[in-house]
Parts: sequence; C-alpha cells; structure tokens
Amino acid sequence: MRPVPRSEQGSRPSVASSLKDRLRILYQGGTPAAMRFGYGMLAFDLATVCFLVGTSFMARTPLLGAIDFCLGIIFALDLAARLWISRDRRRRFLNIYTLLDLLVIFSLLAPISGEGAAFLRIARVFRVFRSHTTLRQLRKDSGFFRRNEDGLVAAINLLVFIFVMTGLVYETQRGPDTKIINYVDALYFTVTTLTTTGYGDITMTTASGRLLTVIIMIFGISFFLRLVRVMLRPAKVKHRCPTCGLKRHDFDAVHCKACGHILNIEDEGGV
Repeated sequence: MRPVPRSEQGSRPSVASSLKDRLRILYQGGTPAAMRFGYGMLAFDLATVCFLVGTSFMARTPLLGAIDFCLGIIFALDLAARLWISRDRRRRFLNIYTLLDLLVIFSLLAPISGEGAAFLRIARVFRVFRSHTTLRQLRKDSGFFRRNEDGLVAAINLLVFIFVMTGLVYETQRGPDTKIINYVDALYFTVTTLTTTGYGDITMTTASGRLLTVIIMIFGISFFLRLVRVMLRPAKVKHRCPTCGLKRHDFDAVHCKACGHILNIEDEGGV
C-alpha cells in the first residue's frame, strides 16, 4: 500500500472540519435534509415547551428531575453545536437568545429549589421562533402561518410575559402572609392583576409586593392589552404598496386603502 504524501494528507479535511461542515449544512443550509432537521428541532422545541410548562404545576419528583437533566444535556449539546459552527462566536455568545438558552440549561442541570425553576425554563419558548431560516421556511410552506404570523408570535410573547411575571411573583412574594403558596397561586394572582380583575382573595402586604403589583398592572394596561389586540384583530398581510408605501393590508384587499392603488397580493385562491 502506497504511503500518503504529507502534501496530500494536509489537503484532506480533518474529521472535525468535516463534522463542522455537516452541522453547518443542517443548521444553516437549504437542502431537504436541513429543512427536515429544522422542522424536527421545531417540533422538539414545541414539545419541550409544553412539557416544561405542564410540569411547572407538578411536584418535583426524581423522574422529572432525571428528564430535566436529560433535556439540559440535549440543550447544551445543541447550543455547543451552534456556537461551534458560528463564524463569529463572540457575537453569537453575547446574543440575547444564547443567554436565554444558558439560563434554561442552568435551570435544568442545576435546578433551583421549588417550582420557581419554571421562571427560567419558560424562556425556552423564545427558541421556537428565533431561527430566521425556520421562519422563512414556515412562511413558504404554511399558508396558515403566513396569514396568522403576527397573532402566533403575539401569543408566544404573551405566554412568555405571563410566565415571567408569574415567576417573579412566586420567587419574591410566596408565603403565608400573601397566600401565594404554590405556582398556581402566583399564576392566578398574575392573571387577575394583568386583566385588572382583582378579586381580592390574594393580596400583597409588603411594600415590595405592592410595587410589583403596580408594575404588573402598568404592563397589563399597555403590553398585555396590546398583545391581546394583535391576537384578536382581523388578519392582515404584509405587502408594500408601490405608490404610498403602506405595508399592511387586508388579506383580500384589491386596492390600497390609503391611496387606492391596485394591489397584487399573492394568495392561494382559497377563502
């Protein structure tokens, strides 16, 4: 067998380089395999979010702890792969979504005592809609997603906002004086405060608790109501009018409502 010259050895890609190229194709490519991988990761993220939200209301058991640990390992490997194939690792590492992933991984591998760990774990929901490649693919493949993208994103933001506020309430105000004993009590107080219903059966007695209540109510009047309005308003499509530049129109619009210019909005021919 002829020995391989050093010049030829140096020209061959290393195992690490080959693996990096394959991962880069899966995470960033546009091949059918990359699309299947992207949708598989999306399905996994959605299932994981449902699991983490659901188990937030359950007592911690060794089995749930083991599942959390396994999810933490998977998330850590996924994050390590994304950082490894990134061309600007420093910028990628300082990205807000990377920091959220690190918080989620920390909460799973080194669980915080009690149910408050869900406060960090719910940040994983950001992972679902963070990939621009996945968003482009969803817009291309799903007419339902194209028609309801703003509402779906608003629903995700609303879910995250509620659970973040619930986590803050639970971590800072739990105790017999406030009647917030478990995560459900904190969620109940947060929702009644955000919607300004305020039944009065759970109240804050400390100065910090009352300040937190004021903050929640302020957000409830602005951010919370705005997200709900986005979810419930009639469907709009993004199509720039060539005359006046208006970007949002009714999905069945023929003329621009601002200037009357004839629009050519693409649709699938259905109702």
